[in-house]
Amino acid sequence: MKIERFVLGPVGTNCYIVSSEEMKECFLVDLAACPPELVSHIKKSGLTVKAVLLTHGHFDHIMGLDRFLEEFPVPVYACKAEEELLENAQLNSSASMLGQPYTFSGAEYLVNGELLTLAGMKIQVIHTPGHTAGGCCYYIAGENVLFSGDTLFRASIGRTDLPGGSMSDLVRSVREKLFVLPDETKVYPGHMEETDIAYEKKYNPFL
Repeated sequence: MKIERFVLGPVGTNCYIVSSEEMKECFLVDLAACPPELVSHIKKSGLTVKAVLLTHGHFDHIMGLDRFLEEFPVPVYACKAEEELLENAQLNSSASMLGQPYTFSGAEYLVNGELLTLAGMKIQVIHTPGHTAGGCCYYIAGENVLFSGDTLFRASIGRTDLPGGSMSDLVRSVREKLFVLPDETKVYPGHMEETDIAYEKKYNPFL
């Protein structure tokens, strides 16, 4: 497995290309923007895109979708509980924080514990409400990798002051659903640098 990070969009969102170098297939995690450089990189790499996975529906994780799907018409997956936020520009903060209302209504919705197989990898959906009601993480047990979106950051957690946020829910999500993963699990968050579960158990001041 190869993971490439692109920091995109107005607030510097980590968007990931996750690929199987053997199969030459990939999927993306979150898509804040779709610059030409991203499209050309995928094409030059000879990768076949299989899907886009959304950790949640805030504007800084979704606003590149329409442009990207023009180039790569693939399924977009999100947690079922995030449907309302994705389709409401006030709830996803694109209208209030960016002044550019944006919604997305073409997602295929998943539930907690559901398994996807993409690019030869088995990906488990972990519903982690708190940052948003339908936020989720994507766990690839075979690679000891977790894409945590804005649920868990290095020595921090996501904000909870936006619509659907709940500090108690977020702390419970991290403790009960993420801290039970193996200590060596590498965490790729929606912002800032990577971390791992062992480090967060020991040093995260919010937990």
